[in-house]
Amino acid sequence: MVDTKALILTGHGVNCEQELKYVVEKVGGSADIKHLNEVLLDPLKIKFKLKEPLLQFIKDGKLVFGGCNGFQVLVKMGLLPVPDFKQRVTLTVNDSGKYEDRWIWLKANKNSPCIFTKGIEYLHVPVRHGEGKFLPADENELRFITENNLHVLQYVNEKGVVTSDYPANPNGSVMSIAGICDVSGRIFGLMPHPEAFNDVTNDPLWTTGVIKEALGLRIFKNAVEYLKGL
Repeated sequence: MVDTKALILTGHGVNCEQELKYVVEKVGGSADIKHLNEVLLDPLKIKFKLKEPLLQFIKDGKLVFGGCNGFQVLVKMGLLPVPDFKQRVTLTVNDSGKYEDRWIWLKANKNSPCIFTKGIEYLHVPVRHGEGKFLPADENELRFITENNLHVLQYVNEKGVVTSDYPANPNGSVMSIAGICDVSGRIFGLMPHPEAFNDVTNDPLWTTGVIKEALGLRIFKNAVEYLKGL
């Protein structure tokens, strides 16, 4: 068994680090927040400075998670959908042309290898982004993602149906994809914020009785359980 400890990087456009630390610790892990410049000895970009250590970290069976800005980092540096440091997809300006800040529904792909979403069917979590439209480089990249079930989460309406309609799909993502993983299921990124749903009272629906638990915590509980089993 290994210590379920997380390193949370901040700085350079990454945010929500305090919420992420809170949820990791709430589900039984521990976490340290470090500015990227504390990890690097000098302010070089993460792709070029941390390439080999990151690849070794992944090879050792560890987990990598990126939400919102973190998801953007993972795809732009080339860790998703394939950890080869070649950018294959991007996250671009919302079709609405504005910043989107609302709670949305997500449906999990039950055939996905993603460690973080095991046993999850639906999630209700907030989005907070201006550049969240998921866009593959071409049809071949999209085919690779779908054939390998790497499209972990999709935007759905209140009936649980995958839809491209706004505002259920808040940004116009291709195939309504909200999050993807690699083939190992251990590298995971998504645009919404599960770390922001860490207590049932966070959700605007909690008084209706529809929401009975902090659904965002499930993502991190799965991660901790996986690491405990190593």
